[in-house]
Amino acid sequence: MNEGVDHIGIATHSLDAHSKFWTSLGFIHKNDEINKDQGVKIRFFQTPSGGPKIELLEPLSVDTPIGKFLQKRGEGVQQIAVKTEDILSTIKELQSSGIRMINQEPVEGANGTRIAFVHPSSTGGVLVELVEYQKA
Repeated sequence: MNEGVDHIGIATHSLDAHSKFWTSLGFIHKNDEINKDQGVKIRFFQTPSGGPKIELLEPLSVDTPIGKFLQKRGEGVQQIAVKTEDILSTIKELQSSGIRMINQEPVEGANGTRIAFVHPSSTGGVLVELVEYQKA
C-alpha cells in the first residue's frame, strides 16, 4: 500500500529565510517549483542518502491553503507525505476503512506527481498527503 515517508512539508513565509538551515544540515537543494493549482512555491531538499525529503512551502497569496495555514498556526510542519504506488487504490482502501479524505480523487502535485490529502480528523490531527510518482 505505501512505500514509506516521502517528505515532510514545512510552511514558511520565506523559502530563502529558512533554506540555509537545511543546507547547513547537509540537505541538498534540488529545485524550486510553483504549483499554481495549490497556490504554493515549493523548495525541495534531499539528503545525500536519498531518504525522505524536506519541502519548504511558501504561499503565493494569503488565500491559499498554505497562506491560511500560516495565518492560523504560523510557520512549521504542515504535512507528512507518504509515497504510494497506486494512489486510487490507496484512496479507496482508506475510504472503505472509514478514513475521511479531503481529496476523493488525486490532483496534480509537484514534480509530475499525483497527490491526495487525508483529513486530519482521521489521522490524530496530522495532515497526511498521499503521493504517487509517474511510472517510468
